[in-house]
Amino acid sequence: MASSSASTLSATQAATLSIGPHTVQPPVVLAPMAGITNAPFRTLCREFSGGKGLFVSEMITTRALVERNEKTMQLIHFDASETPRSIQLYGVDPATVGKAVRMIVEEDLADHIDLNFGCPVPKVTRKGGGSALPYKRNLLRAILREAVGGAGDLPVTMKMRKGIDDDHLTYLDAGRIAVQEGVTAIALHGRTTAQHYGGTADWDAIARLKDHVPEIPVLGNGDIWSADDAVRMMRETGCDGVVVGRGCLGRPWLFGDLVAAFEGRGEQARPTLREVAAVMVRHATLLGEWLGDEARGVIDFRKHVAWYLKGFSVGSEMRKRLAVTSSLAGLEAGLSELDLDQEWPAGADGPRGRTSGKNRVALPDGWLADPYECAGVGEDAELDTSGG
Repeated sequence: MASSSASTLSATQAATLSIGPHTVQPPVVLAPMAGITNAPFRTLCREFSGGKGLFVSEMITTRALVERNEKTMQLIHFDASETPRSIQLYGVDPATVGKAVRMIVEEDLADHIDLNFGCPVPKVTRKGGGSALPYKRNLLRAILREAVGGAGDLPVTMKMRKGIDDDHLTYLDAGRIAVQEGVTAIALHGRTTAQHYGGTADWDAIARLKDHVPEIPVLGNGDIWSADDAVRMMRETGCDGVVVGRGCLGRPWLFGDLVAAFEGRGEQARPTLREVAAVMVRHATLLGEWLGDEARGVIDFRKHVAWYLKGFSVGSEMRKRLAVTSSLAGLEAGLSELDLDQEWPAGADGPRGRTSGKNRVALPDGWLADPYECAGVGEDAELDTSGG
């Protein structure tokens, strides 16, 4: 399944990443992705990495957590082998964020809390949340103060974007506020909200943030499709670690490649379609076990089919068939009809997932009028569901 072509980092470059009391070696983090980074997907990624790295839950809404929403309570369940347990929280109301953090501490629900200030999805930003929130400096400070103050010994990190658009960049101000409020580390996606996932990530911004907040680790995110990309980002930006999102869609073995590169080995996974098919079936099986229903698991898996099969000769009719299957037997039967001896295809490492850029950003009325005024943002602006 492996070939030897990945770049590697020297021992001095591949420094250990510390997130509070937790050592992350190599310094590789699975980005929280709504509807994707649930327990089954985290399990797959951990298996390929040999348990090395940090794997964060999908977005948990603070209001839904405090209200003990049934779906949310399932999403915060971690497998016994997950250490440390990392939860990403989304919230716009400082008081609700504080309640959620204290609940996590008091009920021992996680070992690390990450705060979402990077989501560009309209249903989030139109409430003033996600990547829209850092524009309101005082609101950002209040949320960080509540979170860090309530977290006790648990480290609090944050993930953010450059800003709302090129005329409203916030990442340097937000980084300084984070340091002042005791945040343990910052991850920066090198795009604005307006870019969504289009264009090219600005790695220079990651380097600028690293220079601006030398007190804490800075992690880089954006356009890491291979271990080579991760090594290049570390070298070019001086960041302390990498956060991988869309690059692992349909490629959970990327974490094995990353571990090999950071440990000075050159192996990269180049699975045949037969090996990919086996991973697909395992992924769907894990989802069914997690949801307690095979059909629901296979249905949830459908979104992953195109990502896994990218680059392979499959045919449009079979792709459509696999995308509507609702049983493991149906999935296995469809896969068995393919030419499973196909080698890893050229060009299969490129962009996957959302790639379009959108220029219009959904924001609350008057949001950009004053970066220091946050009246009108309160508990009712919180989303009441978690995940995708």
